[in-house]
This record gives sequence, structure tokens and C-alpha cells, in this order.
Amino acid sequence: MFTVYILRSTKDGSLYVGYTTDLAQRVQTHNKGSVQSTKSKRPWKCFFAESYIAQEDALRREKYFKTTQGKNAVKHMLRETLKLSYS
Repeated sequence: MFTVYILRSTKDGSLYVGYTTDLAQRVQTHNKGSVQSTKSKRPWKCFFAESYIAQEDALRREKYFKTTQGKNAVKHMLRETLKLSYS
């Protein structure tokens, strides 16, 4: 299975979209500071995930979530969750 995930920084509330075959391990990797693009905004919490059988479908969804339209869709879809404070 391929999982598209969205992380939220507990430091500043920013979002990060990615995909993986092992979600728990990938979140740990982000929180250890091993990913250059997320290192400065640690810690991260996963608050959304979708699983796909085909890698192509997961990649397509990840790519969509990274577009302006996709970012707006995420904010609309998860508007109540995004109101929560992780501080």
C-alpha cells in the first residue's frame, strides 16, 4: 500500500504533503530531522492519510495536494481539524 499523508508542524502550523509505504517510519524520519525540507519546523504530527494500492494513484494525489487548488481543497476538507491548536 502507498500512503499519501499530510503533516502539520506543531511549531508553526505549516503543512507538509508526502507519500510513503511506511507512514509511522516516515513520520519518525521527519521528526528526527533527517528530511532537509522539514527539519526546521519540527515536531510534526500526521493528521491526514489516504492509502492506495497503486503507486501511480498515490503520486497523482500527492502532486494534486501540492498544487494551489489541492492546498485549497485540503484546507476546505479539513477546516475543523485545522482550527485545532497543537500548542
